[in-house]
Amino acid sequence: MELTKKTHACVRLEKDGQTLVIDPGVFSEADAAVGADAILVTHEHRDHFNEDRLRAGMEANPGAEIWTLASVAEQLSAAFPGRVHTVGEGDTFTAAGFEVEVHGQLHAVIHPDIPRITNVGYLLDGGAVFHPGDALTVPQGRTVDTLLLPVHAPWNKVAEVIDYVREVAPRRAIDIHDSLLQDHARPIYDTMIDQLGGTDHGRLTPGGSTLVG
Repeated sequence: MELTKKTHACVRLEKDGQTLVIDPGVFSEADAAVGADAILVTHEHRDHFNEDRLRAGMEANPGAEIWTLASVAEQLSAAFPGRVHTVGEGDTFTAAGFEVEVHGQLHAVIHPDIPRITNVGYLLDGGAVFHPGDALTVPQGRTVDTLLLPVHAPWNKVAEVIDYVREVAPRRAIDIHDSLLQDHARPIYDTMIDQLGGTDHGRLTPGGSTLVG
């Protein structure tokens, strides 16, 4: 399958003529979900869920469907009856020809005074790609080929990112959740993750693509 990086935490995956998009948020391109046959959303924060982006994708393709957790589904179900599906940890389903497993329950801790919300990660095609959303979820019992790595966020530090890569032990890790990471800091992150993560690590500029799976 081909993976195309969009801005921040959004990616597009294409396989057998179908397209799946994960987390088209407010930092993503306005057309990030346009052309999608299926859209997955990990949680309700605006950098992962933007209603305008989702509506653009759903309206462009009357056959497109969304899979997401309840807090997002509640905001969209009335507008797209029968096309929005609620999922949670342990669920499995097929979306746009991709086999999807749901892993995880909660967003990472931002601060003890901020209540944690629900967050789910999506494992595609038995481990070909894993998008954890805003959490350092390890898909137990699964081998991950390509880990989409939330490299920079208010809720993590680079030591945790490195330990996460080590624990998941993917064949390679590709950065996501990176739009707040300034260019002059990227070489520092790259060097530490490259040297200490224990796997092939890289990043794509928005619009860049690679083969996965």
